[in-house]
Amino acid sequence: MRSEAEFLAEYAKSHRNRTNQIVHMICVPAIFLATLGLFWLVPIGRWLGLDAGLAPWVNLATVGVLPVMLFYARLSTWSLMTGALWLALSLVVIVLLQRLGVPLFGLFLTVWLVAWAGQFWGHKVEGAKPSFADDLVFLLIGPLFVQQKFQKGL
Repeated sequence: MRSEAEFLAEYAKSHRNRTNQIVHMICVPAIFLATLGLFWLVPIGRWLGLDAGLAPWVNLATVGVLPVMLFYARLSTWSLMTGALWLALSLVVIVLLQRLGVPLFGLFLTVWLVAWAGQFWGHKVEGAKPSFADDLVFLLIGPLFVQQKFQKGL
């Protein structure tokens, strides 16, 4: 497996344009949140025979993040902490919106579609295809790239 530095260097090759970087700073977190939000709506707790108190918390989001977090852990402690931070913030937003009675499916589907449209526009401006077109693993590198940009300042 490639190292964290190798993944980030490869990802950066198609993210050099400042406009594309700004688009990614907005759209990658939105896609991360919206994807988790949509996965949150796929209950699997009852399928697993869990009691009613625990079942709502066991869904495709909470189960699906396990292999993602293992991937980040294999890269580095920083990657794991970045993934955990993004996950925690996203889950807080999802649960808060759910408790406020916001219609989550429509909201997250709209955010997901608009953010992906923004990403593709950013890559058109860049003149380079998205990294994930060659390797889907780069979908998991986007949040690390954005976090790195946040920490260093765009």
